[in-house]
Amino acid sequence: MTTPAGFDELIHPPTRLGLVALLAATEWAEFSFLKESLELTDSALSKQISTLAEAGYAEVRKEGAGRRRRTLVTLTPKGRTAFDGHVEALRRLVSGAPPAARTGARPPEGP
Repeated sequence: MTTPAGFDELIHPPTRLGLVALLAATEWAEFSFLKESLELTDSALSKQISTLAEAGYAEVRKEGAGRRRRTLVTLTPKGRTAFDGHVEALRRLVSGAPPAARTGARPPEGP
C-alpha cells in the first residue's frame, strides 16, 4: 500500500497529531491548556511546539510579564493546510482498508 498524498510524517506521531488537532479547533490556545489536555510535561510540550514552529506549522506568542506571562500557540495557514491534508490522507487510508480490517473482525475460515 502506498502512502496517500497529503500524509504528513511531521504531524503523524500521536502526541504531535493530538497537539495539532487541538490547535486546529481554535484560533489560539494557551500553553497550560495544551499541557493539561495532552497530559504532557512542560519540556515535552515545548519540544513538540518547537518542532511545529520550526516547520512553519505553528506560531508562538508570549504575552504579559513576570508571573502573569502566558504563552499562546496557533496553527499557521501552512499548518492548517498540512493538518487538513493529513486528515484527508488518513480518511483515504481507512476507506481503502478491507471491511474486516476496519472492524477488527477476522475473515471467515475456509471449509
